[in-house]
Amino acid sequence: MAVIHHTTLKPTKLELLTAWLPSRPWYRGTGEPQLAKAGGFRLDDPQGEVGIEFMVVTDACGPEPVAYLVPLAYRGAPLEGAEHALVGTMEHGVLGQRWAYDGCHDPVLVARLTALTEGRAQAQDQDVSDTPAQEVVVSRTEEGLLTDLTVTDDREGTALTTPQGPVLRLRRALEPGADGLFVPPQGAIGHVTGSWEAPDGTRAQGAFAVLHGGGRA
Repeated sequence: MAVIHHTTLKPTKLELLTAWLPSRPWYRGTGEPQLAKAGGFRLDDPQGEVGIEFMVVTDACGPEPVAYLVPLAYRGAPLEGAEHALVGTMEHGVLGQRWAYDGCHDPVLVARLTALTEGRAQAQDQDVSDTPAQEVVVSRTEEGLLTDLTVTDDREGTALTTPQGPVLRLRRALEPGADGLFVPPQGAIGHVTGSWEAPDGTRAQGAFAVLHGGGRA
């Protein structure tokens, strides 16, 4: 299990994301982000080399706050060929310099995310070591491994597409389910749902990722 270090980060994660988020095609804000941490979860790297966090942040820069899902991969050295996915570097009080990447473009994070959807990995608490994330729920109606994924970012989010047809789409701008319930879209064969804290202090629930059975997502 990954060990959570409660220490200093310079710059902080929110400072890195404030500069990075406006460059994303799925970002909906029009000004400088006003971010607050709102939730998320972690996944363990079996090799213990890469820190994996699915962070939810709320942005209050627009007329209505928007919650974003930001998968982050933390490495102790640059990831070759992933310069386009670099969010930034930070100095960790225990681990030293760390490179933070948009995790959808990091092979270790993607492998652990697919393991989560296939029931081979368990979501972990974001802030406490060796503790499952109780509010993250995974559902899958069809078996099969997700391999050779192609990553595409667009205005709606991030699509991880397999040559066989299934598409795992991450909801980057999160939408709470009506009455706290998530209704899978037509053609969905699986999903990952979770919760986060809204700016008013209430808990919101919705889909983090949806697995579609065909090429349409």
